[in-house]
Amino acid sequence: MTDAPIISIDGLTKTYAGGFTALHDVSLTVQTGEILALLGPNGAGKTTLISTICGITQPSGGQVRVGGHDVVTDFRAARRLIGLVPQEIVLEPFTRVCDTVAFSRGIFGLPHDAALIEDRLRRLTLWDKRDAMLRELSGGMRRRVMIAKALAHDPRVLFLDEPTAGVDVELRRDMWAIVRDLKSRGVTIILTTHYIEEAEAIADRIAIINGGRIGLVENKHALMRRLGQKELRMDLNRAVDGLPDTLQGRGLDLSDDGRAILYRYTVGAGTDIGPLLADVAAAGLGLRDVRTQESSLEDIFVDLLRETP
Repeated sequence: MTDAPIISIDGLTKTYAGGFTALHDVSLTVQTGEILALLGPNGAGKTTLISTICGITQPSGGQVRVGGHDVVTDFRAARRLIGLVPQEIVLEPFTRVCDTVAFSRGIFGLPHDAALIEDRLRRLTLWDKRDAMLRELSGGMRRRVMIAKALAHDPRVLFLDEPTAGVDVELRRDMWAIVRDLKSRGVTIILTTHYIEEAEAIADRIAIINGGRIGLVENKHALMRRLGQKELRMDLNRAVDGLPDTLQGRGLDLSDDGRAILYRYTVGAGTDIGPLLADVAAAGLGLRDVRTQESSLEDIFVDLLRETP
């Protein structure tokens, strides 16, 4: 990644005619070549934010620049840098795959480029389907065509709005591989998804939006280290009625059935569990098994939403 942001958003607001404000003073930068996952509940402002960056929705205030071009005053230059894959699959059913991708390139006033179209179709495992009518394709294949269309004019930024909605697990993982390949070629990707595992698998940074406000933007790994929790579960050889006095005040909990001791700590805290295990053994509690479980990005996301309005 380079230091220069490909997308710069400063004080962006959007209020609709009825008075509803969908975006409140949003500021955000996206670096060239990164994958940013934009997470938030339904109605949080994700689609409005994407639509505004893409020039589909007019902002009420603030400024958005893509590649240095203002999306309002220099719309054509900004939009030329953007590829958009909406959540809904909208394709002409009686058009051939290769023709619909070529047509998308023509929308931007670019000449036909057979080699580029072939590259996009091959990269998305669509070359064998190039002469097929779109109505003959499966839902997953049609979603790949949507990505090919968005890449036909060779954009520097790609927006993927729920790209794997309604597809099976195998195809979802194929799509992750496609996204990683695009990143390796220098394409910047902004991803919205309801599959938190998707963001955990492929994103570099996480941005959380709720109520039209960006509440957090952070490196994925740093976020999980800072807010992630681990649970150490110590299964006992026999059930006990309570914790011995020597283990009181240590932040330990006894499971409901009395057969396990639970200890929760922050991932990045660097807790030394060796002395704790020794103290449990010294208290005369025999250990049958010891396991740890780390919170996922989904756990962190849910907790953050509880903390924000």
